Amino acid sequence: GKSAILRQTALIVLLAQMGSFVPASSVRMGIVDKIFTRVGASDNISMGESTFMVEMNETASILNNLTNRSLVLLDEIGRGTSTYDGISIAWAIAEYIHEHPQKAKTLFATHYHELNDMHEQFSRIKNFNVSVKELKDNVLFLRKLVPGGSAHSFGIHVAKMAGMPNLVVQKAQKILKKLEASHKTEGTAEALKQDDLQLSIFKLDDPILEEIRDEITNLDINTLTPVEALMKL
Repeated sequence: GKSAILRQTALIVLLAQMGSFVPASSVRMGIVDKIFTRVGASDNISMGESTFMVEMNETASILNNLTNRSLVLLDEIGRGTSTYDGISIAWAIAEYIHEHPQKAKTLFATHYHELNDMHEQFSRIKNFNVSVKELKDNVLFLRKLVPGGSAHSFGIHVAKMAGMPNLVVQKAQKILKKLEASHKTEGTAEALKQDDLQLSIFKLDDPILEEIRDEITNLDINTLTPVEALMKL
């Protein structure tokens, strides 16, 4: 819902500037001279520019043209490179905008939870998150923006909702627990070499897969005819 909030904010500001009605009970804002957006991901093949390069070009243009009446909307800055690089760039950009003498109004959406700590160091930075209700094995998205930072994301739940194979979802959950325990975000090869992370259809707590395993285990392949083997398969 973060990107949706950025987009709807831009549209409401634009509608208000032109004197139109807005889809809100009330809106209070000053004059906005420019709406800067860095939303979405796309490369520029004809110019030989990667997705990350396009992102950096657009962000640089924004930072070099700020005014005190600008509205800046930044979505997932830094995601196109390594985790540590991305966090560093996102932090530096947010700090630059905060310290800029023009003090442009800014919405900065990110999955880098490390940026939650910025509100303790910078007076004008406030954390908000899109609220969710965590159920036993599921997540309910409430579509509300509430104060405070979020300690974790729900990407695996979204993957499950999208119909990702159960094998992939359970593997991802195991890896996530392992990474959270080891506090590693890069160089994770060693952490993922543990036996309990081995991808195997026979190590999942799924009764159907267990039934298949038992049936395969009990097969006497020496007495199967080719046709019977094909039927079993």
